[in-house]
Amino acid sequence: MDPSDQKHFAVVDYVVFAVLLAASMGIGLYYALSGGRQRTTQEFLMADRNMRCLPVSLSLIASFQSAVAIIGVPAEIYAHGTQYWFIGCAYLLGLFIPAHVFIPVFYRLRVTSAYQYLELRFSRAVRICGTLTFICQMVIYMGICVYTPAFALNAVTGFELWVSVLATGLVCTLYTTIGGLKAVIWTDVFQTVVMFAGQLVVIVVGVQKTGGVSEVWRKVWEGNRISGLDLNPDPTERHTFWTLGVGGVFLMLSLYGVNQTQVQRYLSARTEKEAVRSCYMAFPSLQLALALSCVMGLVMFSLINMPTEYENIFVGLPGLPGLFVACLFSAALSTISSAFNSLATVTMEDLIKPHFPAMTEARAILLSKALAMSYGLLCVAMAYFTHLMGDSVLQMALKIFGMIGGPILGLFSLGMFFPWANSTGAVAGLGAGLSVSFWVSIGTILNRSSGSSSLPPDCRVNTTTALQTALSNVTLSRPSGLKRFYSLSYMWYSAFNCFTVILIGLIVSFLTGPMKEEDVTPGTVYPLLGKLLCFLPERLKKKLCCVTPLGQPPQCKEINGSSHRQEDRPPPEESESFLPDAHTPHVEHETAV
Repeated sequence: MDPSDQKHFAVVDYVVFAVLLAASMGIGLYYALSGGRQRTTQEFLMADRNMRCLPVSLSLIASFQSAVAIIGVPAEIYAHGTQYWFIGCAYLLGLFIPAHVFIPVFYRLRVTSAYQYLELRFSRAVRICGTLTFICQMVIYMGICVYTPAFALNAVTGFELWVSVLATGLVCTLYTTIGGLKAVIWTDVFQTVVMFAGQLVVIVVGVQKTGGVSEVWRKVWEGNRISGLDLNPDPTERHTFWTLGVGGVFLMLSLYGVNQTQVQRYLSARTEKEAVRSCYMAFPSLQLALALSCVMGLVMFSLINMPTEYENIFVGLPGLPGLFVACLFSAALSTISSAFNSLATVTMEDLIKPHFPAMTEARAILLSKALAMSYGLLCVAMAYFTHLMGDSVLQMALKIFGMIGGPILGLFSLGMFFPWANSTGAVAGLGAGLSVSFWVSIGTILNRSSGSSSLPPDCRVNTTTALQTALSNVTLSRPSGLKRFYSLSYMWYSAFNCFTVILIGLIVSFLTGPMKEEDVTPGTVYPLLGKLLCFLPERLKKKLCCVTPLGQPPQCKEINGSSHRQEDRPPPEESESFLPDAHTPHVEHETAV
């Protein structure tokens, strides 16, 4: 379709859109010129570790509630029905586990980068491998996030697509570079409000134009877009309760448990309790965001022919097209700015500072800003390759987190839950996880041409006969051998790759000599096995290395060259503590491989 036929922007729309960009820039300028004026890496990268739980929780939502979700989830509901909505079941464990496992470990170790943990637990080599894997993941994902809203802006204004891509990337790069993490978090808060407002406007106007809620329901019911509980256990089924509710937990853990973008927000909180509280506060907001996106998809189905034709809803309603495009850009800018800041953090803390420990603070902050700007330009370039991919933007994004985020989750899980795992096993496990991940992904692409999946005639599943239907489906013709393996639902990628890393890591660790309890850095192991095997005698649990090592966790000074004095740390939280006593002297260790 000729973009000139789709120009629905009036003057007021341009004003609304310009206000969004100006407000985002204004927040960046405010934090660039106030407070410490971003003169230290602690302020620029960690917001001085002084953030309250409310802005942190809203930033947690905005960081991955990108334009991919605003467009991708409604398109998924439009095309395949409401089965995807069951991923909300995964949000509970996906946030509860980070709140009570990952946050306490990271926060009490006082790290700046999540990958500093890997050096404390294993070795510097493991830390570098983890950092490079994360950088690869986020750069690819940012290409999708930059491209998606630019495509929408092109559709409603007729702007050249790559002009829109450059505008998205450059505005975001500028306020991230000058304002640091505080600007990113507070801009996320503003953009989250705009995002929710835009979604509500689409729903309200769409329902009104359709003829009311009852008419929307009639059309989506007759169009077979209301899905029931699908209990089919087949892992090759694209979306079932198990792929979404169970596989989705591992996807959430890779995002909200060990991803530097989210960990950095937890660590910017004033106290550990504030960090945990922000994780809990994100749960209802994420459910709201998911519900709004799914309802948008249903409204789109009842009103228009294509799920991306949002602008047709607003014909004759000046200002609303501008608000919706502002909604898309709010979601995109919040995600992109979060990624730029986290990429700059891990590059600075994990790849540069260890080699230049005597770097001055002035030079470090200048280099951090240069890194944020460089990653911004790189992600704009990556957007070019997004339009070459054949999947929906939602599926592309979740595949990336499964393919690369899954092995990273496995690496952290190997270190936190299995005290006998050593650095050799960690590197081998991560390598195996990434290799298997890309093998399955390439096999899926090559296998796609040999068969196609079609939408079932009826998305509604009778919950009383779901199990019988699932069992009967087993007898139907389906791919066999490697083709069946390549047909694995993308929602299982995170879990499959995570367990691959853990399994290979443990095998190699035992073959090369498991790490002894006294050699494990205090504070880096969560006593999961000790709690699960609480019925065993203490002597046997100690033999299995299930007892948490005691001692003071090492200061960040030992691993990144920065100086964080013990007296500067906030008092320990009055919560159940499995980590070292703050007054027990630290005993130096050597990693046994």
